[in-house]
Amino acid sequence: MEIERRIDELGFVLPEPPRAPEGFEFAFEWVRVCGSRVFVSGHSPQHADGTLAGPFGAVPSEVSVDDATDAARDTALAALASIKRAIGDLDRISAWLTVSGSVNADHGFTQTTTVMNGFSDLIVQVFGPEIGAHARSAIGVAALPMNNAVVVSAEIEIDG
Repeated sequence: MEIERRIDELGFVLPEPPRAPEGFEFAFEWVRVCGSRVFVSGHSPQHADGTLAGPFGAVPSEVSVDDATDAARDTALAALASIKRAIGDLDRISAWLTVSGSVNADHGFTQTTTVMNGFSDLIVQVFGPEIGAHARSAIGVAALPMNNAVVVSAEIEIDG
């Protein structure tokens, strides 16, 4: 429970399971474990009760770069909560392998890497560089599900 203690010491809370907005259904697994590999579906920021937290809209015209970066950080917490539910103990994570981030971006927005640093920085802060360092992509897209500002997926490795 070292990782959860670290999250708590940083003042963060892992949210409850994602709750779909009314009229929407999640028809996929949030986390899929296959041997020692863990595949994490695209997550976005959540409130503690599992509802979508936003911000919603395109960066930077509707959502500031700072708010989008915070959203990416909060997305890491949502992903960690789903991973914990799937594997039981976040201390089982032996390596963060890849992180794929999408930013709901205005045409020509080139700071997607800055936004995704919110996710990466939290992961490295919580897990340290040996486990938390990862390969990453950060792309801008014309739209994201439910108008989220960011959506992030990942692949990690766990100990048996």
